[in-house]
Amino acid sequence: MNTRDDLFGCPVTLSAEGDLEAWNNTQLGFLAHAAVTPQHLGTTIESDPGFALPIICKGLFSLLLGRRELAMVALEAEQQASGLVAQRPVSHREMEFLGALHDWNSGYPSKAGDRLDRLMAVNPKDALAMKLVQAIRFTLGDAQGMRSSIESVIPHLNQDNHAYGYALGCHAFTLEETGEYALAERIGREGVLHSSDDAWGLHAVAHVYDMTNDTDKGIDWLQNRTSAWAHCNNFSYHVWWHLALMHLDRGEIDAVMALYDDKIRHEKTDDYRDISNGASLLSRLELEGHDVGDRWEELADLSENRTDDGCLAFADLHYMLSLIGGDRKGAVSSLLGRMRKDAATEAGEMDIIMKHPGLSAAEGLEAFGEGNFTTAFRHLAGARDGMQNIGGSHAQRDVFERLTIEAALRGGYFDAAERFLQNRTQRRAGNIDRFASLRMDELAKQRNNACGVHSVPAE
Repeated sequence: MNTRDDLFGCPVTLSAEGDLEAWNNTQLGFLAHAAVTPQHLGTTIESDPGFALPIICKGLFSLLLGRRELAMVALEAEQQASGLVAQRPVSHREMEFLGALHDWNSGYPSKAGDRLDRLMAVNPKDALAMKLVQAIRFTLGDAQGMRSSIESVIPHLNQDNHAYGYALGCHAFTLEETGEYALAERIGREGVLHSSDDAWGLHAVAHVYDMTNDTDKGIDWLQNRTSAWAHCNNFSYHVWWHLALMHLDRGEIDAVMALYDDKIRHEKTDDYRDISNGASLLSRLELEGHDVGDRWEELADLSENRTDDGCLAFADLHYMLSLIGGDRKGAVSSLLGRMRKDAATEAGEMDIIMKHPGLSAAEGLEAFGEGNFTTAFRHLAGARDGMQNIGGSHAQRDVFERLTIEAALRGGYFDAAERFLQNRTQRRAGNIDRFASLRMDELAKQRNNACGVHSVPAE
């Protein structure tokens, strides 16, 4: 078996004629969320069609996109790579990457993450495995698993390693998601110094400022570093989304609308992550009483075509927000029907998450859209304890927390609204943001006006 060492010192079975620079650039691009990554991957495959690892990565990258048609691409990639390794001997490492793709194709992404973690126990400098584990566990909402994984790697890297800054960025994000905000800010800033194009690390610091309600510092941090994500794929829209959240927290609605139109939804993509940026921001605006005009329409049009996906509960719930916002009752019913079918199947981890909390949350959103706040609250509150499992970040899932609190207020469940507001503030290191302040004022007003209070349903 002939091997060559890549940029990170990992042996790969790339032929002598294969383009090693393209393979290195593929990995660097993946670390940096670079828009050019698919081109580098394609060049690698073209230079050595018998090299299985980039085919495997094509499959894994496809699964991260959460689209039913790309799940088929991932299956085809597994079949193709299996045929290639039967023809050309590969390393144990490359077989484990193939095993990870098989695990996820079989419905068990957590097993894929576990397999890659075991691989890093042998070689903690495996940057490709490192970033894939972070991405997989992110889709599962496994913040502690992300943190444990990256903290097993960090001690083995030094500043000369090409992955060092990106690893710090990953560490910073996991620290933020597990509540260590001061350390997350310091590590994230250090990571960006080492890898100036690390949009993930930069956005980890933005998360800190969101959770600690330091919007002035957050706006300054992002506005003065736009070059750090100019090279990005659609992740750039998500960073602009963070900036919009900070302006929203300062009540600067004109700035929020401008960012939405000019950056966040300037390109009308149907990637679920881009739809989630738009839907969650419009929901926040409407909860604060702002007219968003016809902005729901294009999100609803796109979401109507994705009701059969069923790859990620996180995606489905944002499609639901969009369909409700666009008043697409038929598509709402179709999406709920498919979610109920998936929840009954329980064929893999994502179906289990679809059953709880996904289905309860979706039913709560539907009821909220219909103005039935008692039913909305019961379903959303019932889903609340499992919402971490839909994946994403605290900041992304916060739209569902806001809607749960709003349903409690509008449904008359004042004690629950107060408790959820307190829980939310505790997760934010005791910082009361604009949303919490407005809802506490509304709670006091509602209590003064109420003749009675509903009993709180069991959670």
